[in-house]
Amino acid sequence: MSDKTHADEQKDDAMSECTAPAYRAIFFDLDGTLLPMEIDEFMRTYFEALGAYVARFGVAPEAFMAGMKAGIKNMAAHDDGRPNSDAFWEGWFAHVDADACDWATELDRFYEVEFGAIGAGVVPNPAAARAVDALASKGYPLVLATMPMFPERAVRWRLEWAGVDSGKFSRLTNFANSTSVKPKPSYYAENLAAAGLRGADVLMVGNNTVEDLGIRSLGADAFLVTDHLLDPTDGFDLGGAKHGTIEEFAAWAEALPACTSPATGIEAGLVDAAARERVLADNLTAGASVDAPGAGFTINGIEG
Repeated sequence: MSDKTHADEQKDDAMSECTAPAYRAIFFDLDGTLLPMEIDEFMRTYFEALGAYVARFGVAPEAFMAGMKAGIKNMAAHDDGRPNSDAFWEGWFAHVDADACDWATELDRFYEVEFGAIGAGVVPNPAAARAVDALASKGYPLVLATMPMFPERAVRWRLEWAGVDSGKFSRLTNFANSTSVKPKPSYYAENLAAAGLRGADVLMVGNNTVEDLGIRSLGADAFLVTDHLLDPTDGFDLGGAKHGTIEEFAAWAEALPACTSPATGIEAGLVDAAARERVLADNLTAGASVDAPGAGFTINGIEG
């Protein structure tokens, strides 16, 4: 007689179903998936470091927080086709003196030095690099589909903290090359457009049942990494998705066959709006809303 529980059997079923379609690219989330961290704790540390940095230029704590809140909300809400970075700065400068310093230069310095120090205590899980390396060695193009609210340098730092080579990725989403956010279909559509793919060509690997599974509205497959599972809707049935720890995902990735038809020419920068709209028209599941934010997110008390 088996000693397995019903939950164990469900998990085995989900893993056994990973005889996967012929993926042409793999999309990865970062925080909580490749990078083992508690996002709220990280954001508190990040806000404290950035707040202390901008205080050098006379920015009061109240103005800093108001600017951050406005910028984040703008990135989450806008749908005008601008880069998220433009939406952020619009909110930021509504509360912070634009002439206090050369903001572009100073924030480049912050993300190069102070931001990098935030990750000093992060202990990477070697299975993350194993999974990425295995997929890359089999010819799967990789896209880092992380929440695009940070500059690219901050994204690369977080990959470094995770022990993952950023050079393995053809595209890293960030606030300058993205015009939407998770879990909006428009965010995933512009990444599919950047890769020249249909939703059915892609596997999304993430840890958030709303933000990362949003890509399924475009026909993509998904694998939920459960080490730091986030379920904003509280009650997602794991039996309905491929899932497992990052260690189990790495083993699964190592067992995949080589990629037989990899995506080529993946764009690293901004994607043409018309290409994004074509992907939406061709892939969006009937009844799905183009920009429905799902359950949204909360960052350091800021609701998106």
